[in-house]
Amino acid sequence: MVSTADRPRLQPGSRRRRGVDWLRVNERVARLWFALTSLVVTTGLVVQLVLAARNETGRFESVPARIVNVLSFFTIQSNILVAVTSGLLAWRLHRPGGWFRTARLSGLVAITITGVVFHLALADLQELDGTEAAVDWILHTASPVLCVLGWVFFGPRRQTDRSIAVRSVAFPVAWLAYTLVRGAVVEDRSGRDYYPYPFLDVVDHGYARVAVNIGLVAVLFAVLAIGAVLLDRRLLGRRAAG
Repeated sequence: MVSTADRPRLQPGSRRRRGVDWLRVNERVARLWFALTSLVVTTGLVVQLVLAARNETGRFESVPARIVNVLSFFTIQSNILVAVTSGLLAWRLHRPGGWFRTARLSGLVAITITGVVFHLALADLQELDGTEAAVDWILHTASPVLCVLGWVFFGPRRQTDRSIAVRSVAFPVAWLAYTLVRGAVVEDRSGRDYYPYPFLDVVDHGYARVAVNIGLVAVLFAVLAIGAVLLDRRLLGRRAAG
């Protein structure tokens, strides 16, 4: 249980069993889960940045350019949202602020898309080993699993509604706009305009096709956000019934 508003009404004397306050126990477990999630994801992000800085054979020559490039990926920004929001929940579970709820839902939906798309379409396109493989697993597998399971089992519930879902779409829209602008002004080592994902490559597909792709991404994000709102209500209903 992670929210005072979500706690079921209990009969006098039923709150403690064998001297254990299960509400407090569950809150401790939730905070530990969120702390673990934040620690794991933050570790993956830091190591990824170090690897990028040391990669002298990549698409960019200077260390600052490599760092900025890594931070510009949707995967990395999604993981940053997960690390930050999970860390804040580990510190304090009860966070009523609308900005936090929006960031939490944005991170949840974004990392879900990251995990699903990677394993369905991108996992077989690269061969990694050692530290690179470990970091890749953290950011594309461990992070989505930890985030989604943490949200399902620990919530907090009643932190989403349709207005929050609509606002959460601002993140992918802002990222898409930034990516297109950056791609038009930044060139990689070969002198070519650089876009981090093929479906956004204006050079190959043109603006019309890319605009359609952007629309599909925005719709997918919005649908998943609304789905999270509906699932949140269903999970809350089950908890109340239990």
